Amino acid sequence: MNTTINPPQLERSTLYYREGSSDKVYHASIEPSGDLFVVNFAYGRRGSTLSTGTKTSSPVDYDTAKKTYEKLIREKMAKGYTPGEHGTPYQHTDKEERATSILPPLLNPIEENEVERLIKDSTHCAQEKFDGRRMLARKNGAEIHGINRKGLLVGLPETVFQAVRAIPVDFVIDGECVGDVLHAFDLLEFDHVDLRSQHYKERYLALLNLLAIAMQQSVVLVQTAFTATEKLDLLKRLRREKKEGIVFKRVDAVYAPGRPNSGGSQLKHKFYATLSAVVAHVNSKRSIELRLLNGKGWNPAGNVSPSRPTTQSLQSAQWSRSDTCTHTKKAVPCINRPTWASAGTSSSTNASFPS
Repeated sequence: MNTTINPPQLERSTLYYREGSSDKVYHASIEPSGDLFVVNFAYGRRGSTLSTGTKTSSPVDYDTAKKTYEKLIREKMAKGYTPGEHGTPYQHTDKEERATSILPPLLNPIEENEVERLIKDSTHCAQEKFDGRRMLARKNGAEIHGINRKGLLVGLPETVFQAVRAIPVDFVIDGECVGDVLHAFDLLEFDHVDLRSQHYKERYLALLNLLAIAMQQSVVLVQTAFTATEKLDLLKRLRREKKEGIVFKRVDAVYAPGRPNSGGSQLKHKFYATLSAVVAHVNSKRSIELRLLNGKGWNPAGNVSPSRPTTQSLQSAQWSRSDTCTHTKKAVPCINRPTWASAGTSSSTNASFPS
């Protein structure tokens, strides 16, 4: 009896993403390499030369390639890419019902020399850069929702929810959620009036008046410095108190969603460089193996020895600010108190190091 073996089906997908000034395309494909297969990708701005890469450092069997390919497509669609050429985020995905089409402006980073210039520039105001989650709060009658930076409906902390409910008008506020407090810095809508086309200084003043009426401790106005003296004092205070950084915003800017390719009306400068790491292995001699994330996955970064000598402390203890992370080449202080996961886990840890 003859048996027919169907050859593996090579697959190819094109995904699109459009948000504000962003108009991006992402190609992924399973391609043959001898008797095995590779998963390749290409991405970039639609109509421009695309950057290319591979998810398989060496050829693999078809089943492995298929799993890698499907995982890649899922990850991209979870970030808002869609098969439709119009690029409407989350269309035809399990997140479609949560999509609001309300997207915040995202900040581009700047170096120290730009900070000095913007301190003196009267066209920009300054605010603290918070180390929290970007969060918009929308109140429409009895409906109250949080909206994340991807434009998806999310839950609000109970204290923030109750504070929003107590404000007697409908609105959409933009801010940063740190713990149980929403630090508000922009007002998109007020009593069903769209404020996005107004200058930032006008929106900020409207936000100040709104929160002054409400007097809620869980939704607080972000302090804003407008003059050169105020901005310099703010910068000194943020450095002294070891805050994450400073933000500059054009006072005449409209509310424009997305992140520009460069520059833009909203800029940030972080006082500390940050990274994400996982504990790949707890070694027998008082150390752990760390791996760091880049575009190609988790890569070994060497061993780290904490001041606590036991394996138990490696698995469960939190480090304080006085502890030291000793890398294989040099020692740097740990700023964010990372919690170390036990061996074999993939829990990520955020650690910050002075830049």
